[in-house]
Amino acid sequence: MEWKNQTILVEFILKGLSGYPRLELLFFVLILIMYVVILLGNGTLIIISILDSHLHTPMYFFLGNLSFLDICYTTTSVPSTLVSFLSQKKTISFSGCAGQMFLGLAMGTTECVLLGMMAFDRYVAICNPLRYPIIMSKFSYVPMAAGSWFAGFVNSAVQTGLVVQLPFCRNNVVDHFLCEILAVMKMACVDISDNEFIMLVATTVFTLMPLLLIVISYSLIVYSILKISSSEGRSKAFSTCSAHLTVVIIFYGTILFMYMKPKSTDTLDSDNLSATDKLISMFYGVMTPMMNPLIYSLRNKDVKEALKNLLNKQFFS
Repeated sequence: MEWKNQTILVEFILKGLSGYPRLELLFFVLILIMYVVILLGNGTLIIISILDSHLHTPMYFFLGNLSFLDICYTTTSVPSTLVSFLSQKKTISFSGCAGQMFLGLAMGTTECVLLGMMAFDRYVAICNPLRYPIIMSKFSYVPMAAGSWFAGFVNSAVQTGLVVQLPFCRNNVVDHFLCEILAVMKMACVDISDNEFIMLVATTVFTLMPLLLIVISYSLIVYSILKISSSEGRSKAFSTCSAHLTVVIIFYGTILFMYMKPKSTDTLDSDNLSATDKLISMFYGVMTPMMNPLIYSLRNKDVKEALKNLLNKQFFS
């Protein structure tokens, strides 16, 4: 059982864009700018949702959670990626790699479930507006958000725990910018079919089930909007959920492309991750958190008004 000891001692090498120093410098600048925008944009949304009493509603409570989640998600991966771009030695310890996998998967799972909760909130607001204060009371939306975080961390603990027990006795080069769980799993020198099956089950429960809830919620929302007689009423009703729908399309479009592709295009026996997969992963990890606050700011009058009031208070004070 010598290979078990090797798992404890292993040190991973993050391949990333090794061999392309100019590209690494370019991506360093781009990702650094995006990360600053993520911190500023999501941080601003959190601040205004706390300070402006008009935004003390379930919708903006969920939005604040989403913004905090995006900051945490990018902070677990972006700083180390930036350092690796400028370093000659692109290594990460086994414990550091495990921590990166755990936090990344936990945040990704939490966002899936949280987007489902937000879709349900929009359904109640549009389809049952009179009962909205009762259904979406503080005793409802706070446990819903907390349950999203709990589900993310439990799923990640199980998935990461199974991966770190695998032996990595032949190759320690991760063909990725960071320790992404699928990229690390492919490096194991034993059969990982059990891990694949458990990941498939987890993906179904924590990714596809929230997506199903979103689809059902928006189907009912569209049906209710179409029954509104005035075009102004339909436009107003749709505007309350258009930002969330845009975020869902970007988020799920990316994650489903990454994790639900046919095995013929991304087999577990492959040693090299394609450039497309790396770029998609980077888009999923950086672009989506950066765009979320921009989408909600541009498509939401309440956020614009709250931001304007906050700036006016700061200016006059």
